[in-house]
Amino acid sequence: MKFFIDTADVDAIRELHDLGMVDGVTTNPSLILKSGRNILEVTKEICSFVQGPVSAEVVALKADDMIAEGRKLAAIAPNIAVKVPLTWDGLKTCKVLSGEGFMVNVTLCFSANQALIAAKAGATFISPFIGRLDDINLDGLDLIGDIRTIYDNYDFKTQILAASIRSANHVKDCAMIGADVVTAPPAVIKALASHVLTDKGLDQFIADWAKTGQKIL
Repeated sequence: MKFFIDTADVDAIRELHDLGMVDGVTTNPSLILKSGRNILEVTKEICSFVQGPVSAEVVALKADDMIAEGRKLAAIAPNIAVKVPLTWDGLKTCKVLSGEGFMVNVTLCFSANQALIAAKAGATFISPFIGRLDDINLDGLDLIGDIRTIYDNYDFKTQILAASIRSANHVKDCAMIGADVVTAPPAVIKALASHVLTDKGLDQFIADWAKTGQKIL
């Protein structure tokens, strides 16, 4: 499974990148706002050291404007994935930009039907939002499973990019279902290494080592 980091915080991306944990990055208008930086500037910096896909999102609502914005974002670097919403205009934009050879990430997916039509429009990635479905008492993981089945049935090449990841368990469950990618905040990626029994065992080892009175260095 590929790990994309869902943030525009360059320092956080670099830390995980140095550990080999970054296969790509996703950003959105909310994350750009949180970064406090210009979208073109921060996206260019991320692309300067991340080799995998870096999603940058259009903000226009009409297809012609989305296409123009998408082309401008794609010009930042060859590894830009233009992010478009799963609307009819977004699908039109996806068809045009993917036809021009650009990667396209179709976002805000909440149904298998939406994922099916995005694949037909040539999406490189489909981003189903697990956490937001959970928020309204629907099981977001069921959606990942439905999309996996449909894509496998017809050999669609669109990659399932599980988004709105809220916990380490979400990551594990997506991996078991067969999502191609998860995009998660840095804190969730770091949480994958945590376990209470690891902490408990380490505390015991340190206590016992102290009793030996020995040193390695």
